[in-house]
Parts: sequence; structure tokens; C-alpha cells
Amino acid sequence: MTRILDRDELITSGHLEREAHIYIRQSTLSQVREHLESLERQYELVERAKQLGWPLSRIVVVDEDLGRSGAESNTRQGFKGLVAAVGLGRVGIILGIEVSRLARNNTDWYQLLDLCALTDTLLADGDGLYHPGRFNDRLVLGLKGTMSEAELHVIRHRLTEGLMHKAAKGELRQGLPVGYVYSDDDKVIVDPDESVVAAIATVYKRFDELHSARQVLLSVREDNLSIPRRRNGSKRITWDTPTYQAIHGFLTNPCYGGAFVFGRYQREKHVDPQGQLVNRSVSVPMEKWMVLIPNHHQGYVSWERYLEIQVELRNNTRRPMGEAGGAIREGAAYLQGIIRCGKCGRKMQVGYSGPKGNFQRYICTSAKTLYGDEKSCQSVGGIRLDQKVIEEIFKALEPAAMAATARALEDFDARAAERLAVFELTAERARYEADRAQRRFDAVEPENRLVARRLESALEAALVHSQEAAIALDVARHSQPKRLSDEEISWLTGVGADIEKVFWAPTTTMRDRKALIRAIITEVVVTVEPERREADVTVIFEGGSTTSFTLQMNKYSRHRGVTDESTVDLIRRLANHYDDRVIALVLARQGRRTMTGLSFTRARVAAIRTSRGIPTCPKPENVPASCNNAEVVSITRAEKVLGVSRTTIYRWLKEGFIVGEQLTPEGPWHIRITEDLLRRIVPEIPAGWVGLDEAARLLGVARQTVLHKVQRGQLEAVYVNSGRKKGLRINTNQVRVGLFETDT
Repeated sequence: MTRILDRDELITSGHLEREAHIYIRQSTLSQVREHLESLERQYELVERAKQLGWPLSRIVVVDEDLGRSGAESNTRQGFKGLVAAVGLGRVGIILGIEVSRLARNNTDWYQLLDLCALTDTLLADGDGLYHPGRFNDRLVLGLKGTMSEAELHVIRHRLTEGLMHKAAKGELRQGLPVGYVYSDDDKVIVDPDESVVAAIATVYKRFDELHSARQVLLSVREDNLSIPRRRNGSKRITWDTPTYQAIHGFLTNPCYGGAFVFGRYQREKHVDPQGQLVNRSVSVPMEKWMVLIPNHHQGYVSWERYLEIQVELRNNTRRPMGEAGGAIREGAAYLQGIIRCGKCGRKMQVGYSGPKGNFQRYICTSAKTLYGDEKSCQSVGGIRLDQKVIEEIFKALEPAAMAATARALEDFDARAAERLAVFELTAERARYEADRAQRRFDAVEPENRLVARRLESALEAALVHSQEAAIALDVARHSQPKRLSDEEISWLTGVGADIEKVFWAPTTTMRDRKALIRAIITEVVVTVEPERREADVTVIFEGGSTTSFTLQMNKYSRHRGVTDESTVDLIRRLANHYDDRVIALVLARQGRRTMTGLSFTRARVAAIRTSRGIPTCPKPENVPASCNNAEVVSITRAEKVLGVSRTTIYRWLKEGFIVGEQLTPEGPWHIRITEDLLRRIVPEIPAGWVGLDEAARLLGVARQTVLHKVQRGQLEAVYVNSGRKKGLRINTNQVRVGLFETDT
């Protein structure tokens, strides 16, 4: 008959010789602060270990994991140390008030059980004593671990469903962005601080004008305006210098659109390259938000306007490969970002050419960029197309021109008043802060210098800020535009403003013109018909109405890009000896231009050769053939043959020391290398030969006279091309006949 061991008989002397580990854990810091009874019960397990036979010197309390969840072991250093101690055989028993204190994850729990079974380590909880190596005890411990893990999921599910139920009704209290507070009855209301409301409203109003978050940032920083900020969980509002992240946060937070949102961010888990589990919060698209209740509370803008702002911000971002778009730029292309290819349906890009980069062209390079096709999809010149589209816009605006003028004047005055109100509120808030700092400073005892010094510094800073705000307000008041009188407004309304003149006015920037175009039309679809040399254009206005027209394109011309026949003849002569790159360089040096006023490039020279049937050069640097036993070489070849620099060769050409030829002015030089020339270039100075200055002194003539005699062969001269004494050397030992004759 098998004898059943008593629970206390499981403890042997071997267990008592090892340590007893008391594992203590609470899931959250609030439980540590508030659930004191549970924490006290866990610390009382020390007495239980003493009762089981362990001396106090071998009892170890593991409480490093207080305030940490038992769902994972990655962040629980105390549990990791416990497992390591068990694996090293130092632990005789582990005590905890329940299994859930040790782990709520079966992976961690069964790993601990396996180690305890291998190292003969006991486990004890409030229900009894267990040996993981025994079948019945292992079964009970396994069930307890499974129930602990299931309990965690049940608790999470219960809490999540409660949150979702309350969030679905829009009653869940969440952290509100600056500009909103909760009322006494838990309703979301606009912050009663007028300066906070005005600052946030200014961001949205300036975005309506500038249509770019970055431009809004530059605008408010230029006006030295501060924006309100509030840390999460704090009620105190601070005023900071605007940043792009803050401005973008105002524009993208749906709370400012009056909506209640739950589930904008979700937890994402993945394993990093180091094998560590990473748990992070990521934003999800609007269609995946768990709860979205528009018009939940008063917004700084309407929900419809909020959605429009998100579209504008997405359009301002860098587009994917093969797409156009982005924020409004200062370039000359009026249709940048809103012109679409009628063949492939993708947005077309903008390219610029010309001496000053002022000739725009719309090109669809999607097929070439994405799929490696040799040719672009299509392209069309931008100057004539832009002009035609703008004409269509003016036609559409004609019926509403006078009414739009009156509304624009009213909106301009309203915006100016709103802008001034922001400065007034800022100055008022700065005065309040200065008065408050003054009251605090006056209330302190003068003898208490430790406090007085700090309050004095705060008072000085507040007074400086108040003065700066007052100066900014004064500047804003003086910069207010002069309001038109009722008679002037009546005249403008009756006569009507010429929108076209305003559009083309020098004070209207390219950014303003493009913003007006984007406000009126959605996009322009272009389909080029190369056979007809025409482009079919469809302009789609806001609201869905369209207008279409056919744009005539430039006809190909055999003489296009050529100034005159003399240039063609020169290209024909140069093409026998040089490639297109060198020819373009020669034409540019001579100041020649194409018929359209562009400078010559390799591609334009090649186009002229092709249209005129001029063959290409057989070799890149073919030069005139040798004659009279002389080798004719380029400047580069002459440098190597003669062992001198390019600068020296050009100086010799100027002085007449060597002979060179040019097919045309500003063309490449061809140096004539003869035996006589090679003999006149030596590595060392011959005996008795002197430099130019010394020769002029010995002969009693000017330097230029000596050079003339050398050129005419009346004086022997050589050039030394090595050593520190490089240069011209002249033989003055034998003076030839006629040396002192007068030069003619």
C-alpha cells in the first residue's frame, strides 16, 4: 500500500539549507498606495517561512516588482532574478499569497515550474505547499496558472467593454487638449480664458489664408505670438514659442473640430531585430477609429472644415513616387500639383528651362520612373496652357466679380480686427501676469531674501514681457490698413474691381495667385495628341462643373533653335573635327544663341545636326592632319609632349614662341609640333645663356625688343622645362646682324 506524504513532510533538510524567497508584487502604483491590506499580507509571509523552519538569515524578500503587471516578465527584474536563483539551485521554497502574484502568463509560469521540478524547489501559496515534480501537485499548479491567465483576460475584457460602452455614448472622460476643459457636469466646453481661445482660433484663421502648416508657423513667429500649451494631466497652461509640432497638432486634433474620438491610437506589438518584444502606440486612419461622434461639443471649426483641412495637409506632404502635388511653391508653373495626365491618370510634374529657369513645362514621367520605360508618357509647354486656363477662370468669375469685391473688403477688415484682437489679449494677459508678480513680491517680507530674490527675478521677467507685449500691440495698431469709407466701398461695389488686374498686380505673389487658382479649380486634365500637335484640356471647377478647350502646340521646324545660316555653316565645319559638346562650348564662347534666345547645349547642337543632315565627328578630338613634317596636336597632347603646363602653352601662343591654329575664333587650339620646336625646349640651361631681363640689360634694349628679335629668329632662344629655373633662356654670345636696327 502506497503511503501518502503529509504536506509538512515535503520539506527536507536539503530545502532548509537553501533560501526561502518571498515574492511580493502589486500590479499598479495605485494598488501599492491604496491596497495596503494585500501588501501587508504578502510581507507577513516571512513569518510563514519561519514557521516552516527557515531561519531569518536565509529568508529573501523579492519586492522589486511592486507596481508592475504580471502579464509579462520583460519589465520584472525581481521575477528574472528569482528564476535565475532557482536555476542555480539556491532556492528551497518560493512563497506567494497566490499564483497570480508570480505570473499571469503561462509561458513564464510553466518555465518556473519546470525549473522548480529540476532543482527540487517547493512552492507555497495561501492554499498549501506543492512540489512541482509530483503529478498531482503539478496538475493543481497548472490549473491555477491557467485560471490566473484567464482571469487577466476576463479583467481586461470587462474593463475594455466598460470603456467602449461609455465611449460609444461620448461620456468617457479623456485628456482634453489645451483650449478645452470639463464643466461641473462633465461636459466638454471651450476654455473660458479668452487669450487661449484667441490664440488657437488665430492658428485656424491663418491656415485658411495660407493653406500650409509651415506658413502658419512662420506667420505667428514673425508676429512674435505665443501659443498655449498644457502637459498631460496638468491644469496649468503655459505660453511657449510656436513649433511646427504644436501648430500641426492644433490642425489635426479632431477635438478642435467638435468631435468625440476614441481609438485614434492603438497598441502594436512586434519583435525587433534584437529579438525583444516592442509594444508601442501607433496612430490609425480615421476609418479605423473605434468611436467617432461629430458635433459632440463646440469646435473651433466645423467638422466639415476639419475634414477639408486634413485633405489640404495631406496634399501638402511629399507625394509618393510618380505623383505630383505638395504645398504651393513660388515657381512660375501656375498649375503645379493640380494638372493630371489624361493618358495614365497620374499627376504631372513640373520642369523648368531657359537662361533664368522661367520656361515651365508639365511632364508625366510616371511610366519612366516607376516602370523604367524609355520615354515619358507625355509633356506639354506650360506658358500657353497656364494663360489659357487663367482666361477660363476669369470668364467664370465675371458674373460674381462685383459681389466678390465687396465680400473681400469686408473679410479683409474682419481679419485685420481679429489679428489686432490677438495682440490686445496677449498684452492684457501680460499685464495681469506682471500685476500678479508685483502682488506676490509685495506680500513677502523684505528680510526673507531667499524668497524675495526669486520673486524679484520673476517680477522683472514679467515686467519685461508686459513691455514687449505692449510694444507689439502698438506696432500692430499702427500697421492696421486704412479702412475704406462708405463712399469708396459704394463706388467699388458699383463699378466693380478688375480681378484680372489684381491677379496680375506686382504686389500679388505667385503663392497668392496659385492659392486663388486652387480655390476655384480642382484639377486640369491634359491629353496630348502628337499627330495633330494639339492638346485636349479639361478644366474641372470646384463644385463639379467643367469646361474644355483644345490647345495648339508648337509645330516642329527644321530651323528651330538656329539664329542664322552662318551658325549652321560653322557647325558643319566644326563637326568634321569635334563632338557636339565641344561645338556647343565654342558657340557659347562666341556668344551665339538659338532662335528662342537659349544658349547652345550638346543636345541642341545634336538636334541641329540631325535636322540639317550634318554627320557627326568620327573621333572626339579629330584635328587637322599633319603637314610639312609637323605633328598637329591638341593643347592636352602638347602639354605631355612638351612637358609644360597649359598656362605656359597659352603664353607661348601669345608671345609667338610656338605656332598654333584655330578653325574659328574661340575654338580649340591645335599646336604644331616640329623638330625645331622640340630642340628649343631643353631640360637644362646651356652655358652662357641668360634670362629675358638679363639679356635686355646686356644688349641695352627693352624686354619687348628682345622678344621681337627672338620671334624673328635674330636671337637664339630655348625654353628650360625642368628644375627650379624654368623659363626662357637667350644666347647673347653671338649678336646677329641687324640686332640694333629699329623695329618696324
